Amino acid sequence: MKKIICLTAILFSFSLAAIAQTAPPGKSNGSGKVSSLTATSPAEIARTVLAAHGGDKLKKMQTFLVKGGVDVSFQGQSLPGAFSTAFSGDKYFFEIVTAVQQLKQVFDGVNTSSSLPGFSLPPVTSLGFPLLPKIGEAGYVITELPEASKKRKGFRMTTPEGFYTDFFIDEKTSQLKAYESKWMDGDRAITTSVEIDEFMTVDGIAIPKKYAQRFDLGPITAYVNFKAKDIKVNSPIEDSAFKMGK
Repeated sequence: MKKIICLTAILFSFSLAAIAQTAPPGKSNGSGKVSSLTATSPAEIARTVLAAHGGDKLKKMQTFLVKGGVDVSFQGQSLPGAFSTAFSGDKYFFEIVTAVQQLKQVFDGVNTSSSLPGFSLPPVTSLGFPLLPKIGEAGYVITELPEASKKRKGFRMTTPEGFYTDFFIDEKTSQLKAYESKWMDGDRAITTSVEIDEFMTVDGIAIPKKYAQRFDLGPITAYVNFKAKDIKVNSPIEDSAFKMGK
């Protein structure tokens, strides 16, 4: 049971800081960038997605806080619970609470701490939505999707450390519709995929409110449904929030 809850926390960690700003179909949000309907190269598509997700607003966002409900399903079991997470610059915390177990992990800008000794995640900012503000920065490589994924429009983004995420777009809105990530844990390949169903607009930024995530690890597959209830952007967050036990 502890192992499954840990995997759930990993799932959650890669759906953090998902932010977007809605753009009308075929428009450029006034940024001068080409729309997703006409963009063809991976770099063009990436720039279009960045513009549709707020452009400079996304890049300049200082803090992000979200709380809500979560439902975890695996091996015929279902566990309802609650989640919360926050970012402030490089610092972050996330927490999942169910009737079975509570898991919390924090990064104070220097050290990572977990409520489960010996348990840690890949860098949260190196997979999934937190990569979007890095579009256009040195060391972050934009390439075509792999052949198996080319039926959907999107791009692959790889970090300087070698982590990558495949992003898929909604051509009607230019926003992200889904993403897939893969990383190695020793000699095991771990994959996760996300489908976004609904957004919430906060201070002009549309943030995924309802989304489903699947996590595959060998013989275990977990499904997690998230529904955010309270989302705040650029609100002050005390440093004490990023310390274990606070």
